[in-house]
Amino acid sequence: MAAGRHRPHRDPARQAALPVLAALLLFAVVATWLQVARTDLDWTRATLSLYLHGPYAPWLRSAYCVLAAAIVALAIALHLRLRGPARRGLPLALFCAAGTGLATVAVGDSWLPQHAPALAPLVHALAAQTAFLCVTTAMLLQAWCFGRDRRWRGAYPLAWGWAWLAFAGLWLHVLWRDTPRGLGQKAVIALVLGWLALAAVQLWRLPRLR
Repeated sequence: MAAGRHRPHRDPARQAALPVLAALLLFAVVATWLQVARTDLDWTRATLSLYLHGPYAPWLRSAYCVLAAAIVALAIALHLRLRGPARRGLPLALFCAAGTGLATVAVGDSWLPQHAPALAPLVHALAAQTAFLCVTTAMLLQAWCFGRDRRWRGAYPLAWGWAWLAFAGLWLHVLWRDTPRGLGQKAVIALVLGWLALAAVQLWRLPRLR
């Protein structure tokens, strides 16, 4: 290669899309596998948090931490690739708060029940609620931002509608207590994972930065 030849510009934000997709797939596979492996739990009634204890629990705790890192990485990548009025700090902050909450659930449930049994339920509840509320709100705001960047407008209608579906599903799960708790929570989680995957795919499909 000639000394003066221009080398292609690397785009770290775009390159983050594939590891994020791999992390989402890993979490989905582990969570789905546990629905079959844990025969002691009724998957329609047991929330995913119950799988953080008992057989195979370390697998799910690890998957929680991987998902938390993926959420933060995707948020940073999206922030870097959006331009002008579409680049907002609030979605980034909310995604990071959601990732922190998710990791807190996993780490806290690994040792708090033994060392601080009275504190463990409170930490778990606050961290889990923070994760759900922050990630669904961040999805709505980030989808709205997609419509403010011409390169992302193709993804805006689906991302916007999907985010609203996840947000409404979360509140339906919270307020309608007669539904199977496990089934409702896992449906919301599936919607969140799908939206994150959609954003990661769109991030990968964007043209490289010059």
